[in-house]
Amino acid sequence: MKHFWVLFLLLGGYFTGFSQENADTLQKIGRDYMRKGDWGNAVMVFKRALQQKPGDMELLKDIAYTYYLEKDFARSLETIKPVIEREDADVQSFQIAGTIHRAIEDVKEGTKVYTRALKKFPYSGVLYSEYGELLWQKKDYNAIIQWEKGIETDPNYAGNYYNAARFYYFTTDRIWSLLYGEIFTNLESYTIRTAEIKTILFDSYRKLFSEADLLKNYNPKKKNAFEKAFLTSMNTQSSLAATGIDPQKLIAIRTGFIKNWYETNAVTFPFRLFDYHKQLISSNMFEAYNQWLLGPGIKAEDYQEWITNNKDAYDTFNHFQRGRVFKLPKGQYYQNK
Repeated sequence: MKHFWVLFLLLGGYFTGFSQENADTLQKIGRDYMRKGDWGNAVMVFKRALQQKPGDMELLKDIAYTYYLEKDFARSLETIKPVIEREDADVQSFQIAGTIHRAIEDVKEGTKVYTRALKKFPYSGVLYSEYGELLWQKKDYNAIIQWEKGIETDPNYAGNYYNAARFYYFTTDRIWSLLYGEIFTNLESYTIRTAEIKTILFDSYRKLFSEADLLKNYNPKKKNAFEKAFLTSMNTQSSLAATGIDPQKLIAIRTGFIKNWYETNAVTFPFRLFDYHKQLISSNMFEAYNQWLLGPGIKAEDYQEWITNNKDAYDTFNHFQRGRVFKLPKGQYYQNK
């Protein structure tokens, strides 16, 4: 009898392991169907896997997201709602729920989802980013509050910089669209969104230098100490923009700005982006970096011509750029300084 129970337990473990493996295999198959856009087969296979792993959160998220992709928002919500009520609900669960509410433009219910999510995950940049996007669908300017909070609490999540740079670009701001836009391109360097922001960056510099004296309209009630320091250092280069700007002029302007910044403000306001500029200048890669950053946004043909005429410089920077990881430390948030 003793041997019988040992055999029974061993076989039980074997079949449990087999079932687990089979469910995981089915999940992989379901995700393959999802990637191919075969929503019906994806859901069917996910549900078969769920029979072997009842209540499995990853499978429930897969089912909810597949329904979302299929635009069956009612079933998608029906599937994900119980998941976000669970104690073990993760960021991705709330993301899926929030994404559905964004799709159906239900700001009220979506706000409830993101508010709960951020109470549970107060340092999640992606949740702040997507909550802001939900608000912005209705042109609710509180969206920028969410994006700024995301930048402050999770400084290496790119989405908040992208959204904030675009937001400020369409306002009278002449500082943060530049800084956030450039940070974004370094966090997310090779996407369609990057190309969009590069165009915004060049136009933002034109906005910045539309006045000869950058401090002419400075209002201490609206600008903080960091912003004043930025404008003061950039103002030392204003004469270089008198007859217009192009990549070469901007390289000279930005090089002079960094020199002045490290003479006057670097100790008070340490800033990773400017440290990176200083590093590139000392490594003789600042010209190539600026061409990569600003050239495509000014005139793509001229940028391609520069690459052709400066192949070694381009190749050196390109190799360096693709091999490095740009990271921002916490504590360098200056919107309220």
